[in-house]
Amino acid sequence: MKDSQKQKKSGKRSLISIFKEGDIFSKLSFIIWGLGNIVRGQIAKGLIFLAIEVGYLYYMIQGGFQALANMVSLGTKEQGMVYNEQIGIYETVSGDNSMLILLYGVATLVATCVVLAAGYVSIRSGDLARRLKLQNKEVPNLAEDIKMLFNSHIHRLFLAIPAVGLLVFTVTPLIYMILIAFTNYDASHQPPGNLFDWVGLTNFFKLFGAADTLSATFWPVFAWTIIWGFAATFSCYFGGMFLAMLINSKGIRGKKVWRTLFVLTMAIPSFISLLVVSTMLGDRGIINILLQQWGFTTQSLPFLTNELWAKCTIIVVNLWIGVPVTMLMTTGILMNIPAELYESAKIDGANAFVSFIKITLPYMWFITTPYLIANLIGNFNNFGVIYFLTGGGPLSLDYYKGAGKTDLLVTWLYKLTKDSKDYNLAATIGIVIFIVSAVASLISYSRSNALKNEEGFQ
Repeated sequence: MKDSQKQKKSGKRSLISIFKEGDIFSKLSFIIWGLGNIVRGQIAKGLIFLAIEVGYLYYMIQGGFQALANMVSLGTKEQGMVYNEQIGIYETVSGDNSMLILLYGVATLVATCVVLAAGYVSIRSGDLARRLKLQNKEVPNLAEDIKMLFNSHIHRLFLAIPAVGLLVFTVTPLIYMILIAFTNYDASHQPPGNLFDWVGLTNFFKLFGAADTLSATFWPVFAWTIIWGFAATFSCYFGGMFLAMLINSKGIRGKKVWRTLFVLTMAIPSFISLLVVSTMLGDRGIINILLQQWGFTTQSLPFLTNELWAKCTIIVVNLWIGVPVTMLMTTGILMNIPAELYESAKIDGANAFVSFIKITLPYMWFITTPYLIANLIGNFNNFGVIYFLTGGGPLSLDYYKGAGKTDLLVTWLYKLTKDSKDYNLAATIGIVIFIVSAVASLISYSRSNALKNEEGFQ
């Protein structure tokens, strides 16, 4: 009862309600889309819905059902050489392409979902026209619907464009990647010469298993990804906050000059800075040369060749990239903290440290929680810092196919696709990255005050 009352108040009705309460044309519109509009004067609108249905059925008969059926086997005929007795040479005979078969199947599934959504809109539109007729109200024609689309319903028009882009460039590739994780698409199964096939959860068992080189690589890389994500996020966060507080302090002259200097570091593309720093920190880089010339060390320091040194170096160098961004963001927030809070704390005898813990940090934390979450997820997938600074090195013979001690899951995924062509394993790791990122962001944001207390900071 409550659900039906809510639907009546909102104007939304379920398909079951429409079928039960509708007339014969409303019921037939579940099969013949647009019929409910046509019989009530919305001929052009009804014909559009009918054309969508007919076009979809035509596509499915012409090749859609076959595309879905081919997904079961992902192809059976391999490309090969066949001897032509008439001309006395071997000829290449084309075969199936598992990649295209899977792509066409996914596209058909996505198209089916879109068409079903159009059918849902068609049924609801016909029901709305029926209810308007019963209430002796004017049923809008197509021109009036288009006019409303550019006025009261303009939000639907603006949402349609990103929705189409999201569907084509995000949803479809994402489904394709997820399905690749359940196949054996690797260097040994390259279509059309060698087809790939479904293998179920085999790739996940390899990744999470106990006695496999792949698993022995995954868990250290996964652990370092988590450590790096938190270290990079919070080092830049507190470093930028400290720098902003320092520049905003009373007695500091040339505040604009200091801010400009740090902003300039953002103007240089980060990959250029990382490549330059990587060269400077090499065994024969300028930093090691100067340290030896000045007598601080007798041999090159392993900034990038030792596992512990390399990981610490990455975190420190990342400060150069991340701190200015946080400094700019926190500067504006710090200037908006009510001065009365600090004056009251000072009267109560609180020192600078207590004021920071009790006032500055809670206020900053409340405002910047969404930024922190986004930055944390971004650092989990921070390809550039690792790839351009260390290349994932130092390499390890104990790791799977060229993975290094500083590789993140995302850089390891890149190597699996570019160097090893293990697309199935890369897709499996991609799913893991997606799950970790989604769970981490949802849990942290749902538990934050930015969501629980949207009214403001108290």
